[in-house]
Amino acid sequence: MGTTLEQRIKQTKFDSPQMEAVINVMIAGDFLRERAEKVCAEFDITPIQFNVLRILKGVYPGGHPRCEIIVRLIERGTDVTRLIDRLEKRGLVERSRDGDDRRHSHSRITEAGIKLLEKVNPKMDALQDINLHNLTDEECLELSRLCEKLYSD
Repeated sequence: MGTTLEQRIKQTKFDSPQMEAVINVMIAGDFLRERAEKVCAEFDITPIQFNVLRILKGVYPGGHPRCEIIVRLIERGTDVTRLIDRLEKRGLVERSRDGDDRRHSHSRITEAGIKLLEKVNPKMDALQDINLHNLTDEECLELSRLCEKLYSD
């Protein structure tokens, strides 16, 4: 075990290398999420809202239906209808509805949403550099490969 993990959780033994690895991945994920939350909070958005804006920016000037946004989200299990409601109230996205059912709508990013991303993206890019400054490009690719191996079927 690495001394950083030992110091972080005040534990020196694990039931298995697998348990140690899982705890390390969870702590690393929490560490990265907390840093992203701080950057997003400066702009009064959450990382999930940031993710939705980036998804919609990727298809601008088009948009996506709610179901397509859901499958592209990094964090699953979010109430996307309410999330888009909040972004719409702030003028960051707009929705066109098919009838009265809010579940059947098409969302697209607005100019205000694009301008917000233009402010947030440089800070998120800088955060990425800070988060990964100790890793080489090859190590980043290996980390990505190993993470994908964890959650692939």
